Amino acid sequence: MAGRRAEARPGAEGAGRGVDATVGRAGDTRGAGGRGRPKRRGAGLPALVVQGGRDPFGRPEEFPPGTDVAEVPYGDHGFAVPKSADVSQDDAMTFLTGAVVRWLDGLSF
Repeated sequence: MAGRRAEARPGAEGAGRGVDATVGRAGDTRGAGGRGRPKRRGAGLPALVVQGGRDPFGRPEEFPPGTDVAEVPYGDHGFAVPKSADVSQDDAMTFLTGAVVRWLDGLSF
């Protein structure tokens, strides 16, 4: 799941289809003029937001307390890591997939 519409759909659609949890990426929810902050959307399901640490559409620390967020180090909105970063693109993707697996392993259904 990715993008502006995807962050709302997993929770909203999944709740009515036997889905127990959702993993998504926050979109740009700032609205006209760039005001506002990213917000968690869903339908009461456990949710993990995967967010780039330097995403111009919102930073992990801008999510409300209690939001499960996996910050991809140095990642932008598409999780791309600059060549000057302390981690490689492969390292960032390994972190991302590992964070999702650890989060899923921690769920109890």
